[in-house]
Amino acid sequence: MLDLRFETEPSISNLTSRISHLISMKLLDGKYVSEKVKVQIAEEAADFLNKTGRKPHLVAILVGNDGGSETYVASKMKNCEKVGFKSSLHRYDNSVTEAELLAKIEEINQDADVDGLIVQLPLPKHIDPEKVTEKIDYRKDVDGFHPVNLGRMMRNLPCFIPATPYGILLMLQEYNIDTTGKHCVVVGRSNIVGSPMSILMARNANPGNCTVTLTHSRTKDLKEQVLQADIVIAAIGKKNFVTADMVKPGAIIIDVGINRENSTETKSGFKLYGDVDFENVAPISSYITPVPGGVGLMTIVGLLKNTLASARKEIYS
Repeated sequence: MLDLRFETEPSISNLTSRISHLISMKLLDGKYVSEKVKVQIAEEAADFLNKTGRKPHLVAILVGNDGGSETYVASKMKNCEKVGFKSSLHRYDNSVTEAELLAKIEEINQDADVDGLIVQLPLPKHIDPEKVTEKIDYRKDVDGFHPVNLGRMMRNLPCFIPATPYGILLMLQEYNIDTTGKHCVVVGRSNIVGSPMSILMARNANPGNCTVTLTHSRTKDLKEQVLQADIVIAAIGKKNFVTADMVKPGAIIIDVGINRENSTETKSGFKLYGDVDFENVAPISSYITPVPGGVGLMTIVGLLKNTLASARKEIYS
């Protein structure tokens, strides 16, 4: 439950305004949307199996035993099974050499039974993630990180869209949010989320047709930039970075952050926080994604849709 208590007694008008925003706020429910889309994916995967005699096949490579990576990969494999995909996992310890890993990627590239290949990040320091990304066949790059896919995305050509931005677009579509003419401020410039998200929101499409400002940790007037936003996409990787005083009333808030902290309050031993101070930002927003239960679940859906598209040769023959 959201806390409406105030440090000092508010005026009646301010309290009424805040409650009004709270009542009108809608949760962008990643669990609901992802389950709905996965039903559609499962139906299409079953049709693909009937027509071809094979299932869409996703292969994942996991290096080391990072707790977050273990959780993410396990979830991806579980969701593959749920929608009727075939999935395979290749595990390596941290001592694997870069040459060994690249050789395995090339082997998978040549396997006609494999439709999608992902290498879970982060990788050990002695392995160059850029070399790994570029080694993956762009036609099997269902994470959408390869320079070919990013370049085609920039030109608005058919491609595998990075999974997290793709999931965000699917969520905006599901809730019929018209982004045309809106000012979108993206907080964070990573090649995985922030930069591609800024391109996608500016393209001539819906979702899209926004005026986009891409900000980051070195932006001098960051608070003032975010305050102008009709849509805020927070992907900077810092717990509760976007606070209520940075958000104008009625803004749409997309929280991409997944920040893990040790906790004695949960069975898992850790607790997840977003990049947005949800408790204080939610009451003044029109739409907001929770963490957990928001963008993270949609990322998996984006990955599954890319894998199905690869199996059906919808983008590359």
